[in-house]
Amino acid sequence: MTSEKKAAFLERTKQVWNPGKTQDWQDRGVDIVIDRREGYCFWDLDGARLINMHLNGGVYNLGHRNPEVIEAVTEAMQYFDIGNHHFPAIKRTELAEKLLETAPDGLRYAIFASGGGEAIDIALKSARHATGRKKIVSLENCYHGHTGLAVKAGAPRFADLFLCEPDADEFCQVPFNDLAAMEEALRGEDVACVIMETIPATYGFPMPEPEYLQGVKALCERYGALYIADEVQTGLMRTGTLWGIDGYGVTPDLLVTGKGLSGGIYPIAAVLVSEQAGAWLREDGWAHMSTFGGAEIGCAAALKVLEITQRPETVARVDRLSTFFANELARLKGKHEGFLKGIRQNGLIIGLEFEGPKGAEPVTRALYENGVWAIFSALDPSVLQFKPGLLMSDELASEVIERLDQAIEQARDAITETTSEE
Repeated sequence: MTSEKKAAFLERTKQVWNPGKTQDWQDRGVDIVIDRREGYCFWDLDGARLINMHLNGGVYNLGHRNPEVIEAVTEAMQYFDIGNHHFPAIKRTELAEKLLETAPDGLRYAIFASGGGEAIDIALKSARHATGRKKIVSLENCYHGHTGLAVKAGAPRFADLFLCEPDADEFCQVPFNDLAAMEEALRGEDVACVIMETIPATYGFPMPEPEYLQGVKALCERYGALYIADEVQTGLMRTGTLWGIDGYGVTPDLLVTGKGLSGGIYPIAAVLVSEQAGAWLREDGWAHMSTFGGAEIGCAAALKVLEITQRPETVARVDRLSTFFANELARLKGKHEGFLKGIRQNGLIIGLEFEGPKGAEPVTRALYENGVWAIFSALDPSVLQFKPGLLMSDELASEVIERLDQAIEQARDAITETTSEE
C-alpha cells in the first residue's frame, strides 16, 4: 500500500471508528494499521515490519497467531460454539479446574468474564458481598479497566471524562509502597477490599518494595478487608512464576486474570475466589451473568495457553530471556547514562525510565521508526513499557536490543536539537 493510500485509509477510519485516538497517533508520527502478523512481529499496511514489545498488555505473551492455540480453537470449533452461560459446560468446567490447580492456596471457584474490566467488576462486587462493606481501596495512578466499578477504582484520567468520579465514601486511593497510608485507609474497618496490580503496569511498572505486598495482606487480615490481586498483566509466567503474586509470598482472597489467557485468539478472563469471596455463588448464582463469559471456544484457547505456559521449556526460556535483557539493558543504561535513568524489572516485566516527565514519548516514536513497537506508560510517560514475549528467540531478542540502542540515541539527539532551537 502506498503512503497516499494509507493516508486515505486513515481518514476513512476516522469517519467511523475513533477519530481522537487515530489523530493522536498521527500527531505523534505513528500511523500504524496492523496487517499481517506472526510470532512476535506484525506488519503495517505499508509493509513495514515491527517487533511487538508491547504485546497489547500481554495478550500476545505466546506470540501472534500461535499455531498451537489456533489448532486448539479450530479443533474445538468442530464440536463447540460459545455455549450458554446459564448451564454447566464441559470446557468451562475443565478450564476452571485447571486454573484452580495452578492458583494460590484457598481459591475455590472460577468465575468467567469476557474481558479484564468485567472480571475486575466481578471481583469488586464479590468482595462487597462477602464483607458487607462498600468501600474499595486502590492505588494512586492505578489502572483496572474501563467498566463501571473498575474505572472508579482507577486513575481519574479515565473516569472524569465520563462523569464517573468515585464517591469519597466508597473509593479511596493511597500511594504505592506506603504501608502507613494503607493502614490509615483500612483502620476504620469499613473497607471491603484492597485491589492492586501486583506490579502496576500502566503506571510504568514501579516495583513493590521488599515485604510491601505481604504488609498489605497482613493489614487486610487485621482490619477485615479482602485482598484482590489484579494479575491481568502480571500473571501467566511474565515474572517467571505463573502468577506474579506467588513470587511475593502473598495469598490473595481473589485473583483476576485475562489478556494473555486468550492466547490472542479468543477473548476470555477469569476471577478466582475464595470460599468467602464466592459465597454469593451459593446464595444466588444468578446475581452476575455474562453472555460471553467463559465461552467454550475461549476456554479451549485458555486451556492450551495454560499448558504451553507451564511447560518446563517455557519456564527455562523466560529465565534465559530475563537474564539476557537484564544484562543488556544494564549495558545500555551505562552507555546512555543520564537519559536512560532506570530499569524496573521482574522477569519479563520491564519498565525503562527516561529523563524528563515525558522522556519515554520520543523513545516510543524512535523505536517505531526503527521497527520496534513499545509504548510509553499512560500514567507515567517517563517510563517505556518494554515487554518481551515468553517464547521470543535469542536472535529476535538481540535484534530488539540493537534497535533499542539506536532508538535511544536518536531520541536523545532529537530532544537536544529541539531544546537548542528553543
